Amino acid sequence: MSDVDTELAPTAAAVCEYICRSIVSQPDEVSVEVDGDDERVELTVTVGDGDTGRVIGRRGRTAQAIRAVVRAAAAKDGVEVDVEFAD
Repeated sequence: MSDVDTELAPTAAAVCEYICRSIVSQPDEVSVEVDGDDERVELTVTVGDGDTGRVIGRRGRTAQAIRAVVRAAAAKDGVEVDVEFAD
């Protein structure tokens, strides 16, 4: 979890990156960008070629599960988090 800017939501960003790296076949290609303000933070997850389907899952179930866990982790940071998966 090296290249994540975690000033706004350190716990949420670390959890998001850890989960995504655990799911994909190319963990070194995972990057999480943090953007937002003190109340609302957006995490944009980018994965390597061919791994987008792994983090989204069938009917988006994996993506929804990732969002739920990251939102729970964001409660510790005191912010609300949106997780987006970039193509």
